[in-house]
Amino acid sequence: MSTLKKTLVVGVTTLAAVGGTLMTAAPASAATYGGQCGSGYVEVNRDHIGNLGTVFLTYNSSNGNNCVVTIRNSPGAARPMMAAIARQSDPAWYEIDEGNYTTYAGPVYRYARGECVTWGGAINGQYGGDENTNCG
Repeated sequence: MSTLKKTLVVGVTTLAAVGGTLMTAAPASAATYGGQCGSGYVEVNRDHIGNLGTVFLTYNSSNGNNCVVTIRNSPGAARPMMAAIARQSDPAWYEIDEGNYTTYAGPVYRYARGECVTWGGAINGQYGGDENTNCG
C-alpha cells in the first residue's frame, strides 16, 4: 500500500470514528460537478463513493492546476468528508480538506502540468479516487 493510500486510510478511519453511523440509504440523485473549482476548470475524471457521492478531478489548461472536490449525492446534516490531491512526485498528500460538511469538501488544488496526480475523496469513511492518473 502506498504512503498516500496509508495516510488516507488513517484519515478516513479517523473521520468514520468521529462521524458515527454510516448512511446506507439510496441517494436521491447522483452528484454532479458544479464548478466548485472555479472558472476554467473542466472535469477530467471522477469516482463514485459508494452511494454517498462522487469525487471529481478537474483540470485548468491555462494554469496547469488540477483540482479535487468531493460532492454528496444528498446534502443534509454535516458528515465527515475529505478531498485530497498530490502529484506522483509528492511524498504525501499535498493538499487535503477534511471536516464535517453538508454538501462538499474541497476544492483542493495542485499544479501538475506534465505529471500524474493521485486524487481522492471520502464521505463517512467510504473512499473514492485513483493513484497516478491523468498524466500530462
